[in-house]
Amino acid sequence: MKKIPTNIITGFLGVGKTTTILQLLKNKPENESWAVLVNEFGEVGIDGAFLTESGAMVKEVPGGCMCCTAGLPMSVGINALLRQKPDRLIIEPTGLGHPKKILAILQSENYKNYIDLKATIGLVDPRNLSDEKYTSNQNFNDQLNISDVVVATKMDMASDYDECLFHSWVKSLPHQPKSTAIGHGELPLHWLEEDRTTDLIIEEHHHHHAEQEIVEMVLEPGQKFCRKENKGQGYVSCGWFFGAESVFDFDELFSMLSALTAERVKAVMNTNKGFYAFNVANGVVSVNLLSIDGMESKLEVIDTQLLPWDQLEGVLLSLLIEE
Repeated sequence: MKKIPTNIITGFLGVGKTTTILQLLKNKPENESWAVLVNEFGEVGIDGAFLTESGAMVKEVPGGCMCCTAGLPMSVGINALLRQKPDRLIIEPTGLGHPKKILAILQSENYKNYIDLKATIGLVDPRNLSDEKYTSNQNFNDQLNISDVVVATKMDMASDYDECLFHSWVKSLPHQPKSTAIGHGELPLHWLEEDRTTDLIIEEHHHHHAEQEIVEMVLEPGQKFCRKENKGQGYVSCGWFFGAESVFDFDELFSMLSALTAERVKAVMNTNKGFYAFNVANGVVSVNLLSIDGMESKLEVIDTQLLPWDQLEGVLLSLLIEE
Protein backbone atom coordinates (compact mmCIF):
# COMPACT_ATOMS: atom_id res chain seq x y z
CA MET A 1 0.00 0.00 0.00
CA LYS A 2 1.20 3.49 -0.87
CA LYS A 3 2.05 5.54 2.20
CA ILE A 4 -0.42 8.38 2.75
CA PRO A 5 1.14 11.87 3.15
CA THR A 6 -0.09 13.10 6.53
CA ASN A 7 0.01 16.51 8.22
CA ILE A 8 -1.06 17.69 11.65
CA ILE A 9 -2.43 21.23 11.62
CA THR A 10 -2.46 22.57 15.15
CA GLY A 11 -3.07 25.88 16.90
CA PHE A 12 -4.96 27.46 19.77
CA LEU A 13 -8.68 28.27 19.93
CA GLY A 14 -9.91 30.63 17.23
CA VAL A 15 -6.67 30.71 15.29
CA GLY A 16 -8.32 29.61 12.03
CA LYS A 17 -7.49 25.91 11.73
CA THR A 18 -10.79 24.92 10.13
CA THR A 19 -10.74 27.91 7.76
CA THR A 20 -7.21 27.02 6.67
CA ILE A 21 -8.09 23.36 6.11
CA LEU A 22 -11.18 24.36 4.12
CA GLN A 23 -9.00 26.51 1.85
CA LEU A 24 -6.48 23.69 1.44
CA LEU A 25 -9.32 21.36 0.42
CA LYS A 26 -10.64 23.97 -1.99
CA ASN A 27 -7.23 24.30 -3.66
CA LYS A 28 -6.15 20.64 -3.64
CA PRO A 29 -5.52 18.87 -6.98
CA GLU A 30 -8.88 18.01 -8.55
CA ASN A 31 -7.91 14.39 -9.09
CA GLU A 32 -7.07 13.82 -5.41
CA SER A 33 -9.30 12.72 -2.55
CA TRP A 34 -8.32 14.01 0.90
CA ALA A 35 -9.35 12.86 4.37
CA VAL A 36 -9.59 14.86 7.60
CA LEU A 37 -9.62 13.61 11.19
CA VAL A 38 -10.92 16.43 13.38
CA ASN A 39 -10.95 16.61 17.17
CA GLU A 40 -12.93 19.16 19.18
CA PHE A 41 -12.95 20.08 22.84
CA GLY A 42 -16.73 20.28 22.79
CA GLU A 43 -19.02 17.26 22.83
CA VAL A 44 -21.36 17.91 19.89
CA GLY A 45 -18.87 18.14 17.01
CA ILE A 46 -19.26 21.20 14.78
CA ASP A 47 -16.22 21.15 12.49
CA GLY A 48 -17.23 17.92 10.77
CA ALA A 49 -20.19 19.67 9.15
CA PHE A 50 -17.94 22.49 7.91
CA LEU A 51 -15.47 20.05 6.39
CA THR A 52 -17.98 17.58 4.96
CA GLU A 53 -19.34 20.46 2.88
CA SER A 54 -15.97 20.55 1.09
CA GLY A 55 -16.36 16.97 -0.14
CA ALA A 56 -13.57 15.57 2.05
CA MET A 57 -13.77 12.25 3.88
CA VAL A 58 -14.24 13.31 7.51
CA LYS A 59 -14.16 11.54 10.87
CA GLU A 60 -14.78 13.35 14.15
CA VAL A 61 -13.43 12.72 17.64
CA PRO A 62 -15.48 15.06 19.88
CA GLY A 63 -15.28 15.59 23.60
CA GLY A 64 -11.74 16.63 24.49
CA CYS A 65 -8.15 15.97 23.58
CA MET A 66 -7.86 12.77 21.56
CA CYS A 67 -4.20 12.38 22.51
CA CYS A 68 -5.25 11.81 26.14
CA THR A 69 -7.32 8.70 25.54
CA ALA A 70 -4.66 6.04 24.98
CA GLY A 71 -4.96 6.73 21.27
CA LEU A 72 -8.14 4.69 20.93
CA PRO A 73 -10.51 7.29 19.41
CA MET A 74 -7.72 8.56 17.19
CA SER A 75 -6.75 5.10 15.98
CA VAL A 76 -10.36 4.18 15.22
CA GLY A 77 -10.77 7.35 13.17
CA ILE A 78 -7.47 7.01 11.33
CA ASN A 79 -8.08 3.36 10.48
CA ALA A 80 -11.51 4.17 9.06
CA LEU A 81 -10.05 6.91 6.88
CA LEU A 82 -7.04 4.90 5.70
CA ARG A 83 -9.35 2.13 4.51
CA GLN A 84 -10.78 4.64 2.04
CA LYS A 85 -7.28 5.14 0.57
CA PRO A 86 -7.12 8.96 0.52
CA ASP A 87 -4.35 10.82 -1.30
CA ARG A 88 -3.66 12.90 1.83
CA LEU A 89 -4.66 12.80 5.50
CA ILE A 90 -4.94 15.95 7.60
CA ILE A 91 -5.34 15.75 11.37
CA GLU A 92 -6.78 18.73 13.27
CA PRO A 93 -6.37 18.33 17.05
CA THR A 94 -8.42 20.41 19.47
CA GLY A 95 -7.15 23.91 20.10
CA LEU A 96 -6.94 23.02 23.80
CA GLY A 97 -4.60 20.07 23.36
CA HIS A 98 -1.19 19.43 21.90
CA PRO A 99 -0.20 16.83 19.31
CA LYS A 100 2.95 15.35 20.87
CA LYS A 101 1.43 11.96 21.61
CA ILE A 102 -0.45 12.04 18.30
CA LEU A 103 2.92 12.34 16.57
CA ALA A 104 4.20 9.35 18.53
CA ILE A 105 1.20 7.23 17.51
CA LEU A 106 1.59 8.19 13.86
CA GLN A 107 5.25 7.12 13.99
CA SER A 108 4.52 3.84 15.78
CA GLU A 109 4.90 0.36 14.29
CA ASN A 110 1.16 0.26 13.61
CA TYR A 111 1.37 3.02 11.01
CA LYS A 112 4.94 3.04 9.72
CA ASN A 113 3.93 1.20 6.54
CA TYR A 114 0.83 3.31 5.92
CA ILE A 115 1.63 6.92 6.83
CA ASP A 116 4.23 9.28 5.39
CA LEU A 117 4.38 11.84 8.17
CA LYS A 118 5.08 15.31 6.83
CA ALA A 119 5.53 18.66 8.61
CA THR A 120 3.40 19.59 11.58
CA ILE A 121 1.98 23.02 10.84
CA GLY A 122 1.30 25.31 13.79
CA LEU A 123 -1.03 28.26 13.30
CA VAL A 124 -0.88 31.40 15.44
CA ASP A 125 -2.91 34.59 15.37
CA PRO A 126 -0.13 37.22 15.61
CA ARG A 127 -2.47 39.53 17.52
CA ASN A 128 -2.36 37.03 20.41
CA LEU A 129 1.40 37.42 20.83
CA SER A 130 0.74 40.66 22.74
CA ASP A 131 -1.55 38.86 25.19
CA GLU A 132 0.05 37.04 28.14
CA LYS A 133 -3.07 34.87 28.46
CA TYR A 134 -1.88 33.11 25.32
CA THR A 135 1.90 33.36 25.51
CA SER A 136 1.96 31.97 29.08
CA ASN A 137 -0.44 29.11 28.26
CA GLN A 138 1.34 25.74 28.26
CA ASN A 139 -0.77 24.26 25.48
CA PHE A 140 -0.19 27.30 23.29
CA ASN A 141 3.57 26.87 23.66
CA ASP A 142 3.52 23.06 23.37
CA GLN A 143 1.67 23.23 20.06
CA LEU A 144 4.11 25.63 18.47
CA ASN A 145 7.27 24.12 19.94
CA ILE A 146 6.68 20.89 18.00
CA SER A 147 5.63 22.65 14.78
CA ASP A 148 7.97 22.34 11.80
CA VAL A 149 6.25 25.26 10.09
CA VAL A 150 4.72 28.16 12.04
CA VAL A 151 2.08 30.17 10.18
CA ALA A 152 0.77 33.60 11.14
CA THR A 153 -2.92 33.59 10.23
CA LYS A 154 -5.46 36.40 9.86
CA MET A 155 -2.88 38.81 8.50
CA ASP A 156 -5.76 40.60 6.78
CA MET A 157 -6.80 41.74 10.28
CA ALA A 158 -3.35 42.19 11.84
CA SER A 159 -1.29 45.37 12.14
CA ASP A 160 2.29 46.00 11.03
CA TYR A 161 3.26 45.74 14.70
CA ASP A 162 1.61 42.31 14.96
CA GLU A 163 3.54 41.10 11.92
CA CYS A 164 6.83 42.46 13.24
CA LEU A 165 6.19 40.82 16.62
CA PHE A 166 5.44 37.49 14.91
CA HIS A 167 8.72 37.42 12.97
CA SER A 168 10.68 38.39 16.07
CA TRP A 169 8.89 35.73 18.12
CA VAL A 170 9.59 32.97 15.55
CA LYS A 171 13.29 33.83 15.60
CA SER A 172 13.28 33.38 19.38
CA LEU A 173 11.97 29.80 19.18
CA PRO A 174 14.78 27.35 20.02
CA HIS A 175 14.01 24.87 17.22
CA GLN A 176 14.00 27.58 14.50
CA PRO A 177 10.98 26.45 12.46
CA LYS A 178 10.21 27.70 8.99
CA SER A 179 7.52 30.36 8.93
CA THR A 180 5.11 32.23 6.71
CA ALA A 181 2.19 34.64 7.06
CA ILE A 182 -1.23 34.31 5.41
CA GLY A 183 -4.65 35.92 5.30
CA HIS A 184 -8.08 34.38 4.82
CA GLY A 185 -6.66 30.87 5.48
CA GLU A 186 -4.86 30.83 2.11
CA LEU A 187 -1.94 28.53 2.96
CA PRO A 188 -0.07 27.47 -0.22
CA LEU A 189 -0.15 23.71 -0.78
CA HIS A 190 3.62 23.38 -0.97
CA TRP A 191 3.92 23.85 2.80
CA LEU A 192 2.24 20.46 3.27
CA GLU A 193 5.20 18.83 1.51
CA GLU A 194 7.76 20.11 4.00
CA ASP A 195 9.57 17.38 5.91
CA ARG A 196 9.48 16.97 9.66
CA THR A 197 12.43 18.62 11.39
CA THR A 198 11.55 18.69 15.10
CA ASP A 199 12.76 15.95 17.42
CA LEU A 200 10.04 14.08 19.26
CA ILE A 201 10.44 13.53 22.99
CA ILE A 202 7.43 11.96 24.68
CA GLU A 203 6.76 13.27 28.18
CA GLU A 204 3.85 12.98 30.55
CA HIS A 205 0.95 15.27 29.74
CA HIS A 206 0.12 18.10 32.08
CA HIS A 207 -3.57 17.25 31.70
CA HIS A 208 -5.48 13.98 31.79
CA HIS A 209 -8.87 12.67 30.77
CA ALA A 210 -10.63 9.41 31.37
CA GLU A 211 -10.47 6.96 28.48
CA GLN A 212 -13.40 7.34 26.16
CA GLU A 213 -14.98 5.83 23.12
CA ILE A 214 -16.41 7.64 20.12
CA VAL A 215 -20.11 8.08 20.82
CA GLU A 216 -22.41 9.39 18.12
CA MET A 217 -25.07 11.78 19.40
CA VAL A 218 -28.58 10.50 18.76
CA LEU A 219 -31.86 11.93 20.05
CA GLU A 220 -34.33 9.63 21.73
CA PRO A 221 -37.83 9.32 20.21
CA GLY A 222 -39.77 12.48 21.04
CA GLN A 223 -36.68 14.30 22.25
CA LYS A 224 -36.31 17.75 20.64
CA PHE A 225 -32.72 18.41 21.72
CA CYS A 226 -29.93 17.36 24.05
CA ARG A 227 -27.16 19.25 25.83
CA LYS A 228 -23.60 18.17 26.58
CA GLU A 229 -20.93 19.82 28.71
CA ASN A 230 -17.19 19.36 29.03
CA LYS A 231 -14.35 20.92 31.02
CA GLY A 232 -10.57 20.73 31.15
CA GLN A 233 -7.35 22.72 30.67
CA GLY A 234 -8.98 25.74 32.30
CA TYR A 235 -11.91 25.85 29.85
CA VAL A 236 -15.55 24.79 29.89
CA SER A 237 -17.87 24.04 27.00
CA CYS A 238 -21.57 23.55 26.50
CA GLY A 239 -23.13 22.25 23.31
CA TRP A 240 -26.69 21.77 22.05
CA PHE A 241 -27.83 19.23 19.47
CA PHE A 242 -31.23 19.67 17.78
CA GLY A 243 -33.07 17.33 15.45
CA ALA A 244 -33.26 18.10 11.73
CA GLU A 245 -36.89 19.19 12.09
CA SER A 246 -35.94 22.16 14.27
CA VAL A 247 -35.86 25.50 12.43
CA PHE A 248 -34.46 28.71 13.95
CA ASP A 249 -35.14 32.36 13.13
CA PHE A 250 -31.98 33.47 11.31
CA ASP A 251 -32.03 37.16 12.27
CA GLU A 252 -32.70 36.52 15.95
CA LEU A 253 -30.08 33.77 16.04
CA PHE A 254 -27.50 36.12 14.51
CA SER A 255 -28.35 38.77 17.11
CA MET A 256 -27.98 36.25 19.94
CA LEU A 257 -24.58 35.05 18.70
CA SER A 258 -23.40 38.64 18.24
CA ALA A 259 -24.24 39.37 21.88
CA LEU A 260 -22.33 36.38 23.31
CA THR A 261 -19.05 37.29 24.99
CA ALA A 262 -17.66 33.73 25.19
CA GLU A 263 -14.13 32.87 24.12
CA ARG A 264 -15.34 30.75 21.19
CA VAL A 265 -18.68 29.95 19.54
CA LYS A 266 -19.38 27.68 16.57
CA ALA A 267 -22.66 26.50 15.13
CA VAL A 268 -24.28 24.82 12.14
CA MET A 269 -27.97 25.70 12.21
CA ASN A 270 -31.11 25.03 10.22
CA THR A 271 -32.81 28.43 9.81
CA ASN A 272 -35.73 29.95 7.97
CA LYS A 273 -33.19 31.28 5.43
CA GLY A 274 -31.34 28.00 4.91
CA PHE A 275 -28.68 25.87 6.62
CA TYR A 276 -25.87 28.12 7.85
CA ALA A 277 -22.50 27.83 9.54
CA PHE A 278 -21.79 30.46 12.22
CA ASN A 279 -18.30 31.16 13.52
CA VAL A 280 -17.71 33.64 16.36
CA ALA A 281 -14.16 34.70 17.24
CA ASN A 282 -12.85 37.93 18.76
CA GLY A 283 -16.37 39.32 18.85
CA VAL A 284 -16.89 38.92 15.10
CA VAL A 285 -19.64 36.67 13.69
CA SER A 286 -18.97 35.14 10.27
CA VAL A 287 -21.73 33.33 8.40
CA ASN A 288 -21.63 30.87 5.50
CA LEU A 289 -24.54 29.27 3.66
CA LEU A 290 -24.13 25.49 3.41
CA SER A 291 -25.65 23.23 0.77
CA ILE A 292 -26.45 20.54 3.34
CA ASP A 293 -30.10 19.53 3.68
CA GLY A 294 -31.80 17.52 6.42
CA MET A 295 -28.94 17.92 8.92
CA GLU A 296 -29.18 18.39 12.67
CA SER A 297 -28.44 21.79 14.21
CA LYS A 298 -25.47 22.06 16.57
CA LEU A 299 -24.12 24.92 18.67
CA GLU A 300 -21.03 24.93 20.90
CA VAL A 301 -19.89 27.62 23.35
CA ILE A 302 -16.41 27.55 24.93
CA ASP A 303 -15.15 29.89 27.63
CA THR A 304 -12.77 30.09 30.58
CA GLN A 305 -15.64 30.27 33.08
CA LEU A 306 -19.06 28.77 33.56
CA LEU A 307 -21.74 30.75 31.78
CA PRO A 308 -25.48 30.77 32.57
CA TRP A 309 -26.15 27.73 30.39
CA ASP A 310 -29.81 27.40 31.45
CA GLN A 311 -30.49 31.02 30.54
CA LEU A 312 -28.72 30.64 27.20
CA GLU A 313 -30.69 27.47 26.52
CA GLY A 314 -33.93 29.33 27.20
CA VAL A 315 -32.99 32.02 24.70
CA LEU A 316 -32.03 29.39 22.13
CA LEU A 317 -35.35 27.60 22.52
CA SER A 318 -37.21 30.88 22.10
CA LEU A 319 -35.66 31.25 18.65
CA LEU A 320 -37.32 28.07 17.38
CA ILE A 321 -39.98 28.75 14.78
CA GLU A 322 -43.20 26.98 15.64
CA GLU A 323 -44.66 25.01 12.72
